[in-house]
Amino acid sequence: MLSFFDHKRLPASLFQIDKERIRKGWYTDAYFLNQIRILQQLAEEGYRFSGRSDLEDVDCSDVDTGNIEVEMQIFTRRSPGSLIVGTDEALSILESCTGYFDKDGKWVDTYDHLEVWAVEDGVWVPYEGDPSFVKPVMKIRGRYREIGHLETVILGVLSEPTRIATNVLNVLEACNGKDVLFFPARYVHYKMQAIGGYAFSLGVQAYNYRHGRKESKIFVSTDAQGEFWGGRGGGTISHAAICCFLGDTVETMLQFARVLPRSYSRIALVDFHNDVVGETKAVLKAMFDKYLEYKKQGNEEEAEKYRLLAVRPDTGGNMRDKSISPLGAKELDLGVNPRMVWKLREALDTSYLTWDLPAEDLEEARKYCQGVKITVTGGFDVNKIKLFESLKVPVDIYGVGSSLLTNCAKCGTNNDFTADIVRVKVGGDWHPMAKAGRRACENPLLKRIK
Repeated sequence: MLSFFDHKRLPASLFQIDKERIRKGWYTDAYFLNQIRILQQLAEEGYRFSGRSDLEDVDCSDVDTGNIEVEMQIFTRRSPGSLIVGTDEALSILESCTGYFDKDGKWVDTYDHLEVWAVEDGVWVPYEGDPSFVKPVMKIRGRYREIGHLETVILGVLSEPTRIATNVLNVLEACNGKDVLFFPARYVHYKMQAIGGYAFSLGVQAYNYRHGRKESKIFVSTDAQGEFWGGRGGGTISHAAICCFLGDTVETMLQFARVLPRSYSRIALVDFHNDVVGETKAVLKAMFDKYLEYKKQGNEEEAEKYRLLAVRPDTGGNMRDKSISPLGAKELDLGVNPRMVWKLREALDTSYLTWDLPAEDLEEARKYCQGVKITVTGGFDVNKIKLFESLKVPVDIYGVGSSLLTNCAKCGTNNDFTADIVRVKVGGDWHPMAKAGRRACENPLLKRIK
């Protein structure tokens, strides 16, 4: 199992928890609230269990059902495992929302009555496929009527970020640790960007830890995605920007380079006219000319503003680029495909040979052109990345969007979480109590929280 750092838990203030409405059950499945209402009334009535217990040889005649204490375990079952994210937020919810409303409608906080264990965010938890044997990521002991309203919320705050982090780790494995641009902001509600970016950052860190390296970097596209860890959004020029410059990609890129600080990567989007090779050559020449001009003036700082980091083809899956001769197969002809990327690499590596340059500038031009990277976007997921990597397509950076959010049992990206009661407290002792097929399980990575 993987725990890539001694995690310092995130402060509750970061999550902006809606504690008033969580306490009232606003976000809770109604059937949990109905059960809590029943238990609370039974507690007020002093009801004692009068049914037939599953606990053999245990006297249950004085069990205070309304105040029954349970052990709940929370787990997910994704093979071969999951990179867990969301426990910090789940713990913050427990701390601020455990309790009940008394007869006068006043909130009674009972968090101090709980026993809680949880793994750290960033822990790899394996699952070997046995539905009855899981490794819980959290265990909670307390009165059910004081925690039952939190089940829906806690499962939700674990499911999405864990899914994203695990998907990110799988993508990085597929692309052999090449840099990945995190581009799914437009596919989720904006309020989810921060936790998604945090999950992405843990996925990258986990990959680097697993492979003993520091090469893979954390690239997000919005400031919100970097909120939890202090990152800032970055990116390329956009198709909209090129429209504002009346379709002139070269001028768009020159003004991007002139106006913005060097901290913003100079990555040119080159598919606007469905001619990635021609567009790349034009941008490359214009950027190098400005670079060389300032270089010869001795103005290194200004020259670096025109250093092109990468070009980015984003050709739609229904389009065949001008550089691609048709072979009659969609996967070979359309979208960003291996043939296009090889042609793009060749253009980058050799364009300087066609420039009218004095001999003394040729080496500088060669290094400049061959140092430009290729960033690909447009429908990339684990399978497409694996194909590109198996063919050794010269991609340097993958931009990945909606596939990092995918929750699909058939394609192996399901990260649904479940909470089961597995023990109950009767007569001061804990006894097994779970539905058929479930049982109490252990996980050595669980840490006692309180």
